[in-house]
Amino acid sequence: MKINLLYALGMLLFVSCTSPKNLAYFSDLPENSTYSEKITNETEPKIQPDDLLSITVTSLNPEANALFNKGVLLSGNNSASGSNRISDEGYLVNSDGEIEFPVLGKVKLGGLTKEEARTKLVKELNKYLKDPAVNIRFLNFRVTVIGEVNDPATFTIPSEKINILEALGLAGDMTLYGKRENVLLIREENGIRKMTRINLNSKDAFNSPYFYLQQNDVVYVEPNKVRQVQATTNTRNITLLFSVISVTTLIISRLIR
Repeated sequence: MKINLLYALGMLLFVSCTSPKNLAYFSDLPENSTYSEKITNETEPKIQPDDLLSITVTSLNPEANALFNKGVLLSGNNSASGSNRISDEGYLVNSDGEIEFPVLGKVKLGGLTKEEARTKLVKELNKYLKDPAVNIRFLNFRVTVIGEVNDPATFTIPSEKINILEALGLAGDMTLYGKRENVLLIREENGIRKMTRINLNSKDAFNSPYFYLQQNDVVYVEPNKVRQVQATTNTRNITLLFSVISVTTLIISRLIR
């Protein structure tokens, strides 16, 4: 009985020595009060190489519009209208930030926001169309969330606007083993890969320039030490630790008899 009691006490001591983990987001926010601040870090995504863009052109001349709208006529009937469907393949931005646009040829849109790209195309199309209107959308606005989340995956964002909390929500939130204080964000921009850490235990994360995600961002939630120990195939250190605790408990029990 004494041995079992001392063994249990030894295990309790071992567990109590582990450092507590803060599982709350933004734990430094004031409690029971309203907190507000002006949003200053929201940015519009810029067009990058390998982006796939949907670009539609309209004007007062429907026949001329067809020259500038890229589409592929698909065989088969649309169940709703009974007519053939037009599938927009999109315009792939090459490594130089250019797209191949009908009639206009190569147009450089890389590094521009959608509004800046729209303005540029309207200026060029004014040479051929009367009062042209241009609509641009990203066809591949995706973010990837991996690591210690419940549902890691790549998500397509129709609204083209998402912050890191919304991305984690799509991935089913972090598991208990995720490092909330050290979330890694990977972003490729202008040929440069950037990696930064975000502390989601702190309200300062709201002001981070990386709080709002851009297309093709990768969010990686690292495992804490407990998960790392569980995941390792080498358990000899743990076995040795418990052996030492057992031997120590046995020695103490003999001494106090």
